[in-house]
Amino acid sequence: MTGTATEVSTGSPSAQRADTRPTAYMDRTRAWYLALGYGNPYQWAHYEDVPFANLRKPLAACTVGLVTTAAPFQPGKGDQGPGAPYNAEAKFYTVYSGDTALDHDLRIAHVGIDRKHTSMTDSNSWFPLPLLRTFAREGRIGRLAARFHGAPTNRSQQHTIDVDCPEIVARCLADGVDAVVLVANCPVCHQTLSLAARALEAAGIATVLMACAKDIPEHCGVPRMLFSDFPLGNAAGKPHDPDSQRETLELALRVLEAAPCARSTVQSPQRWSDSHDWKLDYSNPDRLSPEELARRREEFDRGKAQAQALRTGA
Repeated sequence: MTGTATEVSTGSPSAQRADTRPTAYMDRTRAWYLALGYGNPYQWAHYEDVPFANLRKPLAACTVGLVTTAAPFQPGKGDQGPGAPYNAEAKFYTVYSGDTALDHDLRIAHVGIDRKHTSMTDSNSWFPLPLLRTFAREGRIGRLAARFHGAPTNRSQQHTIDVDCPEIVARCLADGVDAVVLVANCPVCHQTLSLAARALEAAGIATVLMACAKDIPEHCGVPRMLFSDFPLGNAAGKPHDPDSQRETLELALRVLEAAPCARSTVQSPQRWSDSHDWKLDYSNPDRLSPEELARRREEFDRGKAQAQALRTGA
């Protein structure tokens, strides 16, 4: 089950292919951390077998859940607003839940999204709760689960598998969901929610992952995925573009309904812009001076120390 966007570009055929290919985030992050001076590149989760749960009733009769890696706004924990730099103080480390009948201020300053090419001003781009409520009112889905759930973005795959995923599954089962929409943000978020989707499917709950990185979920082995070739942080559609957001969620639900087997990926036909240059900037050491790389290394070390202090309570 595949779908691709119609692309228009200029230049040589090889340049066109480079422009239109999805960003290779695993390769890009490996080169980035090596350029910053870190050895032992991160080993991404990878599985050959992928669980797959069939949707057991029409979506219009299903209870649908939502899982996010976005973080509740925490006053006093530094800048978390539009354009905020990476903020380790705003991270969370345990699964949390929220009432889907209410509005929530969820932000993504705590993760490594694309801060150059997106605005971080419209949470509907990464947290489609209001639109899911609309879809429930319209009868596109049977009902929205009473709670949504937040999954911590954890580089430790073992902790995600042993602690966070079972908790997410338990809460979704308690909510009586038939299906779950998961919305990823940063590269590690994509791995976290791929692992969560695998655990949910193994428990008999159908899932669809909304993603802006294609390689990480496919490497991990995800049951169903809607891939939008947008800058990280926009897996639920373009900011301040209700039509884009509605089309994106509708496509995700179609994947949920129609995927015939595990490893089903559909690419949204939407394009971020007429230019593909934005793909060249994210964590690309070739585009930075040695001085800027040194500054980024210091910034990363500070963020890592902050996160470690928060985790240990120091």
